[in-house]
Amino acid sequence: MRPTPTRLFQTLRSLQHENPLGLPRTGSIPRMQRGLPERRKIKDVAKVVAVSSAKGGVGKSTVAANLSLAFARMGCRAGILDTDIFGPSIPTLFDLSGEPRLSSNNQLLPLSNYGVKTMSMGYLVGEDAPVVWRGLMVMKALQQLLHEVEWGGLDVLVLDLPPGTGDTQLSVTQQIVLDGSIIVTTPHTLAIKDAIKGINMFKKVSVPLLGLVQNMSLFHCPNCAHETAVFGSRDRVEALCRDHAIDLLGDIPLHQNVGDDGQRGRPTVVAEPESERAKAFMDIARQVGTKIGLW
Repeated sequence: MRPTPTRLFQTLRSLQHENPLGLPRTGSIPRMQRGLPERRKIKDVAKVVAVSSAKGGVGKSTVAANLSLAFARMGCRAGILDTDIFGPSIPTLFDLSGEPRLSSNNQLLPLSNYGVKTMSMGYLVGEDAPVVWRGLMVMKALQQLLHEVEWGGLDVLVLDLPPGTGDTQLSVTQQIVLDGSIIVTTPHTLAIKDAIKGINMFKKVSVPLLGLVQNMSLFHCPNCAHETAVFGSRDRVEALCRDHAIDLLGDIPLHQNVGDDGQRGRPTVVAEPESERAKAFMDIARQVGTKIGLW
């Protein structure tokens, strides 16, 4: 992966609960308070969309990355924030590494590739280094990623949420003004059960649900052209959308290139912009942009 220029601070310094990333103090992070925190807009960001799955392994980060790239391809100033402290994926997907530099205001400066600005915990620790932190440290680090990044003006920021419906998801939805959320699932029964939990979480915290993306929907055999529903019938996903009154934004087929493109650090929208898979991501981005008033 391509390293970034000179490092201006070291994150391997002694960590403190109030400042786990070791950033110079700026006073921009809201202090812990009793009761629910006040939701704030992320500075210099017009629209914020959260991508969630509740279930791990369904391709949520791949969808989030391609969604941000689709926005950029359509002329938007786009960014993506990886909020997964323990298992960040964005550095690999965007072929980026190295510590971010600091702005004159002591804010983290995003790393960019393919026209998208990115920020991730993966830039702040070694690629193979585990983040062995307890809950308070994780929440403080998340606050810093949310409030101490100098995005420099974005039309849309995609938040790649970790799997589940726990502390991170709750903190994001309570601290940030979200213009909407997207649920990613496969047709498999176990994934759908967790997707319902994700849907109900966003309803409970009053975050608009923009719709659902069905990933790994059909396998199209390159030899015989036969289509196989490897993870089960599409009917389950359609029933879920009907039952919860949300839109099915689109289907992403099960294709080897989608995974291979991500592993090479060139997601499908960049690697194969004219493929049917890339067109599916572009169509989803258009629908989302319309729903949040981006156009």
